[in-house]
Amino acid sequence: MTKKLDLNQSVYKLTQTYPELIEMMAGLGFTEITKKAMLHSVGKIMTIPKGARMKNISMTKIVAVLRDHGFEIVGPMPEASFSAKPEREKASTGESSEPSPSRTEQIKSYLKRLGEGETLESVRADFVRAFGEVEASEIMQAEQELLNEGTPLAEVQQLCDVHSALFHGATREEKIANTEKEVAASVLRQKMQAVKKEERPGQAAAGTDKDTRTAALALIPGHPLCTFTKENEALAELLAQFKETRDESLLPSIRALSIHYAKKGDLLYPLLKVKYGVTGPSEVMWTVDDEIRNALGTLAEEKTHDEDWNARLDAVLTRAEEMIYKEENILFPVCTANFKKEDWYSIYHDAKDYDVCLGAEHESWDEAESAADVQPAALQGEIVMPGGHLTLEQLTALLNTLPVEISFVDADNMNRYFNEGPKVFKRPRMAIDREVFSCHPPKIEPMVRQIIDDFRNNRSDVVPVWMEKGGRTMLVQYMAVRDRAGNYLGTLEVVQDMESAKAHFRESLS
Repeated sequence: MTKKLDLNQSVYKLTQTYPELIEMMAGLGFTEITKKAMLHSVGKIMTIPKGARMKNISMTKIVAVLRDHGFEIVGPMPEASFSAKPEREKASTGESSEPSPSRTEQIKSYLKRLGEGETLESVRADFVRAFGEVEASEIMQAEQELLNEGTPLAEVQQLCDVHSALFHGATREEKIANTEKEVAASVLRQKMQAVKKEERPGQAAAGTDKDTRTAALALIPGHPLCTFTKENEALAELLAQFKETRDESLLPSIRALSIHYAKKGDLLYPLLKVKYGVTGPSEVMWTVDDEIRNALGTLAEEKTHDEDWNARLDAVLTRAEEMIYKEENILFPVCTANFKKEDWYSIYHDAKDYDVCLGAEHESWDEAESAADVQPAALQGEIVMPGGHLTLEQLTALLNTLPVEISFVDADNMNRYFNEGPKVFKRPRMAIDREVFSCHPPKIEPMVRQIIDDFRNNRSDVVPVWMEKGGRTMLVQYMAVRDRAGNYLGTLEVVQDMESAKAHFRESLS
């Protein structure tokens, strides 16, 4: 049976239909096709004719090999040179040159020239002649393709610090953002209200410009982009103050950027990479974040603040300033283009676990607060909780693995659960579903009743009791268990052997 091949389809799609193409194309010189990561990334946007142009491989030869293996070329033939002659030879024969490289390929060429040491001024001059503006997604795509092609991560990270200067003022996102800063805030709020009425609250309509969407989301009180933007504004102000005054008392406040970077690392980068396949931020920006944070920590520990120290400080503060630019004009628009409203809801709720950063207080985002909790996908038979999902076997083993003894007494004072394993304080199974007071001798019962009564009436939440048992120091903690509304659900008793902690502190103090 004839195998039909449409050369307008991506290499990835063709190889999914005809896996034997991988070995054939590798033999023709397309060696990267054997690398799964390349096939699943670049292969999804690359066609055979485009690859032939890049590799300078004759399409006539490729088509001949395909036909020898039983393939029939169907569909309109893409525009491509079947001679693959070198440019100099074409010029001498009067043939027209091949089509111009894609915008992404052009951007990659500028980045490569910077990486090879060419001056920023000369590269930027060529860039300005070729591009009136560039989208943040194009810069991110170029960096990602460089990584896919095998460019060392360290080199791409260096480019990350340089390219913002190359593209500064040229990204469509930045031009729009700068224009909107000159517009009264009321105009933007009116625009946001129109978007809300047109579609869903907090979501831009399908036809709304994605650059405006980023700015609009950043105006919603409590929205993650609003909080991130306020943190950046506060950081930018601190950096400007330090430049003007050289007041080193500002440095501890500047170092609070570590919380901002931690939130990006936990909430933005992994989601882009895992859910949407955008790996550039996690592989480049994340590392730069760590370098900035670590460099500030090292400088803070040094006692001598000489000329060298100040030079290193200025360098890292410049990197922090550039990171603000990269976030607002590259990272945030890329997040806006990819994230769904449910993603933003999850980011908003998870961000509550982080300390207030750079004075940007946690604000309530009404839409996210009123939305139903998004439960994680679970398999049949699993126990679903806000923090994840487990089988009963996994949950039981997990609780038994904890290095503590656990007892739970419900709101009706009934024993409901003990974890398994050897215990200092014995817990017979027949005590389950029995009133907790029946488990204590008469002289202890009044104390237990008082603790539970205090918990029930919100007079206390934790009661620690230190004691010696069998020659070992034990910590017994009684803790009130409450729901999100603060309603009393029961009492948790946790028994922990503290001998290892005692040994640790003795050693550290000796």
